[in-house]
Amino acid sequence: MKQTTLGMAAVLAFPAARVLGANDRVRVGIIGVGNRGQDLVEEARAVPNVEVVAMADIYSRRRDEAKKMVPGIQAFDDHRRLLDLKDLDAVIVASPLHTHARHFLDTLAAGKDLYAEKTMTWSIPEAEQCLAAGKDSGRVIQIGLQWQSSGSLADSMRWIKDGMLGKVTQVESWMSRNAPHGKGQWVRPIPSDCTAENVNWRAFLDGRRERPFDPYRLINWRLFWEFSGGNVTENMVHQIAWIMTALDLPLPIAAYMSGGVFSVKDGREVPDTIAVTLDFPEVVVTWQSTFSNAHYGLGERFLGSDGTIEHGWGESDMVKGEASEFLHYYPEKMNRPHSMPLRATTGDQDHMGNWIDCIRNRKTPNGSVDIGYRSAIAAHMANLAYRRQERINLEMAKSIVPEV
Repeated sequence: MKQTTLGMAAVLAFPAARVLGANDRVRVGIIGVGNRGQDLVEEARAVPNVEVVAMADIYSRRRDEAKKMVPGIQAFDDHRRLLDLKDLDAVIVASPLHTHARHFLDTLAAGKDLYAEKTMTWSIPEAEQCLAAGKDSGRVIQIGLQWQSSGSLADSMRWIKDGMLGKVTQVESWMSRNAPHGKGQWVRPIPSDCTAENVNWRAFLDGRRERPFDPYRLINWRLFWEFSGGNVTENMVHQIAWIMTALDLPLPIAAYMSGGVFSVKDGREVPDTIAVTLDFPEVVVTWQSTFSNAHYGLGERFLGSDGTIEHGWGESDMVKGEASEFLHYYPEKMNRPHSMPLRATTGDQDHMGNWIDCIRNRKTPNGSVDIGYRSAIAAHMANLAYRRQERINLEMAKSIVPEV
């Protein structure tokens, strides 16, 4: 937290961004080129008139992989050297969650537009800092909440605005996965070259307790609280952001969360079985997740006095969207006797393309820093409730010092 606060101080004066014309090439760099970062490199390169020119990663293997993907790319082992590039317009942050705030704040301090992967931050204090910096920066900031660019969200918002649901008092949501017996979700093998000589271990720790190099924690950081928020920050945040945007919800009043490590006993700290309840003014939102059954995939149901919205996927790949998505509206006949069921009609926008368009026109992207902040607070409140085994209200959540 001390390091993050120092980063905040550097953000107080923002350099002017290069003014781009409609046909100017946007030059992009990326911090963190693991599996997700490499996906984002390909997404950025697919947008017309975009060039990915630089990358930074603490692990030599990732730098080598990026060079093969993008011949001629500049590669750095320190993200600050990437941010020093004067002809860089924008930066994608796809590093592990606990370093998001560091890279978020440093990117804004360097005067670059920013695409920051979800969840926006690892903690509530970091979310407060990043929100303040983002609003003061004048930079275009897109959070990697891809569903914010979905046609299903646009249709749902229209149906809700038109009063077709009446009064919504409850939203149910869920996300289900499975794996072969004995294999835990997210557990990845350790490459033979993952050694202290090939990794900037101190940069990975980012102010956490010093210790000898641990390749298992480096590769499988999602399993441990000091680096991760578990499935709440990996997947729930997508759905909660979608729900909060559709209903225009403020920050939660309170959060509850139960669950545990029940699927595979593999040394992970974060739970694999979860039940979350978020209280909003006159709306209760629930989210359930298991890593032991994939039958119901993932989805949401908005339960209103005049109708129901049901949205879902046949499987839980929320980012790539490779399964068949559905969105249905069903009227409550006692209150809307003449209404008919409806299906989605609006196509998705390209989330990366939306960011690039906004870099050119200086408008606010679909995944704004505001929804990044609100969804992060909701996720962190849920995790705090689980770790403290008590109901957490908003005021309490903001007063708790994060445990590292």
